[in-house]
Amino acid sequence: MDALHSVHRGTQRHLYASTIRSYDSNHMTATFQDYVAQKDAQNTIQINVTKYSLMLCDALQASYQRQHPNGRNYSYALISGRKYHKVMQCINGETESVHAFIDRKSGEVYKPASIKAPAKGVRFNLLIVKEREFVLEKCDWAGGYLYRNAYYTA
Repeated sequence: MDALHSVHRGTQRHLYASTIRSYDSNHMTATFQDYVAQKDAQNTIQINVTKYSLMLCDALQASYQRQHPNGRNYSYALISGRKYHKVMQCINGETESVHAFIDRKSGEVYKPASIKAPAKGVRFNLLIVKEREFVLEKCDWAGGYLYRNAYYTA
């Protein structure tokens, strides 16, 4: 029975059965090895994003120390959420405010809109070498580099 006759009969079961018969398993290109390779690549990207995020925390700490050598005890911590890493500004070891959001999968850096969500619009991508070098060199503890009209040109 072909698909045309099963539609006229109005039975889903016959239509489904003809669909199964017409399925060709030779067209499947994804193998388990492809899946494993893709997962390894995704894991490597996520590890690199975390590494670059920690490097940003260190650069922010150095920026604060340069500008305020005898200032308050500021530090930066990375708190991982479901979708984003939060770069938190800490005073005396207690988190005070969000400095930036970093997408865990893509490395995109966002300015915070609130303590829970980033502002719209990607500011930088830590996986792009030129942008990462700019961010690590020019970042400041107050977050001025995160504004759209900042001095970065792509």
